[in-house]
Amino acid sequence: MITLDTIDINTLPHWSFGDSPEMADELVQLVLNGKKTLTCTALIWHLEENDKTLVGGFEVITDGRDTPKCMVQLTAQFIKNFDEVDEDLARKEGEGDLSLAYWRAAHQEFFERYGVFDEKMGLLFTEFKVVKAL
Repeated sequence: MITLDTIDINTLPHWSFGDSPEMADELVQLVLNGKKTLTCTALIWHLEENDKTLVGGFEVITDGRDTPKCMVQLTAQFIKNFDEVDEDLARKEGEGDLSLAYWRAAHQEFFERYGVFDEKMGLLFTEFKVVKAL
């Protein structure tokens, strides 16, 4: 029987948040504190990477030094345009003051750094729950 203790974390997908070690550290701490239960990525990036993440699957979130910090289980995935994000989604992202205004400003700035921002851009949201701190 497979249990969380028998899963070899080395066989799971590993990833970190953001685009800097500092951002990765900050956001994984929000996950560990229970404030962040949702993340998003540009849909175009997801498609370009041919990502095959599956709801129900397990993944490992790392810090800014690629050190595993927790194992999560993906509980939902859905697509929304940037301009369709609401207060509830912003709150589940767990960042800043948890407001939609903060979420919009921070995410617009992030996506603009990569030249992909558009009010109508597709975002892939992934909801997760921590199943094991590492």
